[in-house]
Amino acid sequence: MTTDVRNVIIIGSGPAGLTAAIYTARANLHPLVIEGEPSSTSDQPGGQLMLTTEVENFPGFPEGIMGPELMSRFRDQALRFGAEIVTERVTRVDLSSRPFGVWVGDPQAEQPTYRSRVVIVSTGARSLMLGLEGERRLLGHGVSTCATCDGFFFRGQHIAVVGGGDSAVEEATFLTKFAEKVTLIHRRDELRASKIMQERAFANPKIEILWNHVVDEVLGTTTVEGLKVRNVLTGEVSELAVTGLFVAIGHQPNTDLFKGQLEMEDTGYLITREGTRTNVEGVFACGDVQDHVYRQAITAAGSGCMAAIDAERWLEAQPHP
Repeated sequence: MTTDVRNVIIIGSGPAGLTAAIYTARANLHPLVIEGEPSSTSDQPGGQLMLTTEVENFPGFPEGIMGPELMSRFRDQALRFGAEIVTERVTRVDLSSRPFGVWVGDPQAEQPTYRSRVVIVSTGARSLMLGLEGERRLLGHGVSTCATCDGFFFRGQHIAVVGGGDSAVEEATFLTKFAEKVTLIHRRDELRASKIMQERAFANPKIEILWNHVVDEVLGTTTVEGLKVRNVLTGEVSELAVTGLFVAIGHQPNTDLFKGQLEMEDTGYLITREGTRTNVEGVFACGDVQDHVYRQAITAAGSGCMAAIDAERWLEAQPHP
């Protein structure tokens, strides 16, 4: 247990958290970044880019860069300016009293592991997945959760999108800019997407909808070579020859730690106002944990910068012991 009171604790180490670390470190606030644990599915150090192969849309890398390498550079830059990074998982926070308490390890411990005047939440969000072995194995090798990020790699190919809501239909429509054909796989006989989104899909000659089907298996050793799909009404299993699979069944923000303490939407995303401020003074949120619209590395990094500046200005306005 540490009795020292930190200026800034950053929970999470994706593009948002590490950008916040770079900026607060350069402001001599000596931030502590609690980056998560590699074995965790909800707070993977480095965020979702650690599960991505080539990133071609992050400014400054015209030849592209591998996701893990990009996050390694973020991390090295934060360390260079004096940020402290610990590879631990936050298990409890207390935002009801000051300085704020942050626990790692035993959440039932009487005293917090760390205390801080400011907390920046950058715990991100995770894509909901189908839970298939091949899906996990080929993530970044033909399996994707972001059409904006990866659609370019599938020019002239036949690819599949799983889902039936606005996100799935939007992804399928976007992918027709690159793909020769997009098969939208939906487990029901009608879409959940808004009327206007459905009309766009029905009118697009490149989109074919496979009703009443689910994906049972992703085929391929090193890249996606096809799917085994099952008709939920008849039980009939068939193969679909595609070279890519986009999973668009939703996202889940990593906000369980903050329930009952920070204001959030019904979907779990943290609500921020006036930049990155939450409903608790001295607590800021950035990145995908509060963004369900853009969900890009560059926008997450930008909001991490905003959170750092907001935190610095907030601290400057407070009386210091």
